[in-house]
Amino acid sequence: MVYKEVIEMPVISKEGILKVLTAFNPWWKTGVIHPDFTKKYHRFAYYEAMKRLQHKDLRRAVVLTGARRVGKTTILYQMIQTLLETGVSPQRIVFISMDHPMLKLSGLNEILECYHENIYAEQDTYYFFDEIQYAADWDRWLKIIYDMQPRTNIVATGSASPALVKGSTESGTGRWTKIHVPTMSFYEYCALIGIEDLGLDPSVSPFTFASMTQQQRTGIMIKLSAVQNHFIRYLQVGGFPELALSRNDLMAQQVMLEDVVDKVLKRDLPSLYNIRNSTELERIFLYLCNVSSEIVSIDAIAKELNGVSRPTVENYIRYLESANLIYISQPVEMASRQVLKARPKIYIADAAIRNAVLMDDSILTNPTEMGKVVETAVYKHAAAYYCQKEAHVGYYRGGKKGKEIDIVIDSPNENKILIEVKYREQAHISDDDAICELASKASAGIIITKRSDDYGIHNTTNGNLLLRIPAFAFLYLLGHSERSRS
Repeated sequence: MVYKEVIEMPVISKEGILKVLTAFNPWWKTGVIHPDFTKKYHRFAYYEAMKRLQHKDLRRAVVLTGARRVGKTTILYQMIQTLLETGVSPQRIVFISMDHPMLKLSGLNEILECYHENIYAEQDTYYFFDEIQYAADWDRWLKIIYDMQPRTNIVATGSASPALVKGSTESGTGRWTKIHVPTMSFYEYCALIGIEDLGLDPSVSPFTFASMTQQQRTGIMIKLSAVQNHFIRYLQVGGFPELALSRNDLMAQQVMLEDVVDKVLKRDLPSLYNIRNSTELERIFLYLCNVSSEIVSIDAIAKELNGVSRPTVENYIRYLESANLIYISQPVEMASRQVLKARPKIYIADAAIRNAVLMDDSILTNPTEMGKVVETAVYKHAAAYYCQKEAHVGYYRGGKKGKEIDIVIDSPNENKILIEVKYREQAHISDDDAICELASKASAGIIITKRSDDYGIHNTTNGNLLLRIPAFAFLYLLGHSERSRS
């Protein structure tokens, strides 16, 4: 028997790769990007990414992480547009979507060779990689590019941050800057739907709100009345740019369920982590949607979901966090008081995701459920705001009676900020509540209220001062403050 030598041929030819790249990079021919790709409004993450890209003294690759549909790809296009407007040659800029079926079948080396052989030979390139985690050995290749091409700039996105973090830790030490792209803040949502500037001073924030006179606070609240009526819809669909602009909220929720949740649970995570039974992953996520904003027990989840082991629950919760579908809030120690058993709180990454999964119309009319939705939104905003400040955003539960503070912001260089969500018509606070007892140990104690007229200073009997502020005002002002520092 005669054996013939088998010559391995690439699955996709160089011609096929070039065809795909040309379709993704129309500016090579036109010199511009179609405005539909770039949108008018810029997310906070855009400004942070451009700042890092243009920082020539400290060269770092930029990695944008976030859930599907939050606008990471749009940020890449906006950055490309900015480069083109500043005179960068169109051929020096290449956009590569590793989520494209044909490019998934190609090696990163083949793709880059095709680009340099046919479009731009030099190495002072701007590489933009979309969904980089789908490229085999992406971290090794990006390390090679970074080290061997010192004039090359790299920006990448990824929907599964552990793969990115793992690569940056193992291969990219000192080379990567990770920027988290959360779902839109309430401020960003208002700007996206066209609400004009409210004329607020750049220095105004929820924290400066406390130091104002009541008259000054009233003046701010009058200006904020323009956004109040948009708050409820924001809680339903507002975290995702494309869906926020939809005229059909029900359809928007269905799209979110299909494109954000189902694709991640049934495709992305099983593919990245070799999950054979995605049904267990779906069951765990559904469970977490029902208990969002509550302290959870891994053992309890495993027990209630018959047939799911404790290690599986632990792993799948990590995977869901990695896909930016949930936040994990860990307990924080306060005033040297013993923290009760260190169990995490779980928040769904955006209240709109929870609403779409549960498909429960009564959420918006159920005070208890609305409290959970608003607490989720407040936590997300705080986590996003303090992400770049290396602060720990957790919760407190401790002392003899196991009293709780919903959200505690623990910054390395300042006293803690305490936040209690009381989203109800009568947002009563007792003097023996944990936030009242511990406010003296913090730089600020904030009560999140519901009514637009429920704002001002709350004096406790033990002499501590708390700020009462409506949820919509707190979230908008936090976003306003973040935009001012961008």
